[in-house]
Amino acid sequence: MPLIPEIKPEQSIELLKELHILTRDGKLNQDSRRKLKQVYHLFNFIEPLLAELFADNPDVTLADHGAGKSYLGFILYDLFFKSRAGGQIFGIETRPELVEKSCQLAQRLHFERMSFLNLTVEDSITSPALPERIDIVTALHACNTATDDAIRFALHKQARFIVLVPCCQAEVAAVLRKNKNASFSKTPLSELWRHPIHTREFGSHLTNALRCLQLEAHGYQVTVTELVGWEHSMKNELIIARQSGQIRNNAVTRLEQILHELNLDELRDRFIFSEVNG
Repeated sequence: MPLIPEIKPEQSIELLKELHILTRDGKLNQDSRRKLKQVYHLFNFIEPLLAELFADNPDVTLADHGAGKSYLGFILYDLFFKSRAGGQIFGIETRPELVEKSCQLAQRLHFERMSFLNLTVEDSITSPALPERIDIVTALHACNTATDDAIRFALHKQARFIVLVPCCQAEVAAVLRKNKNASFSKTPLSELWRHPIHTREFGSHLTNALRCLQLEAHGYQVTVTELVGWEHSMKNELIIARQSGQIRNNAVTRLEQILHELNLDELRDRFIFSEVNG
């Protein structure tokens, strides 16, 4: 039985201790409680997507990009994949020490259908260690452009679902800041990011809006919501994209118009590309 009410009955206590969510004597501090709540909330969004896929094909594949210590992957495996005969989780991470630790933990827990790969995004797209198609791609707090890299990977892999919790969207804000003086004479909309705090916040909001248009341009139906209450995390926006095959016809045009109007033309290749499958 779980030691505290927040822990799901089927959750492995050993796993939570290994992830340092629980202390060795089974206690949960406030920071760990917040982290656990975030991961559980995300699991609640992903579980029905997995169930839908498993109903069609038990060999579901999920890739977690920018996996870090693989909190999300381990929780997903423990609560969903472990009790089923099929399915595979791939954790993709560029830091070799984290990949090695995750491999060791999966081995200790006998999570046999978890693989961890020390790969860049470009390498992961073509790596023979990954299947040609991936059913679900997730990225939890993948910082800055790592979320965009996960999107590019998902589009190449023709993912049925893409689940993103973006983090630290600094690139667009940096370009807004660099071009601020020129933007003042170009558009009165520059007042939206004239003050530094607005530059950061507007850049973050704009980044996610552009990502949604990008996904719609590639035939995904997009839902945007909050992951948990703002009192738990400011990095709280959740983007869920479902492959529908119905391309939003004006999505690319809208993207180009927004980038041009806001003096961000140099970011066109970041958000508009056509070399992916489909």
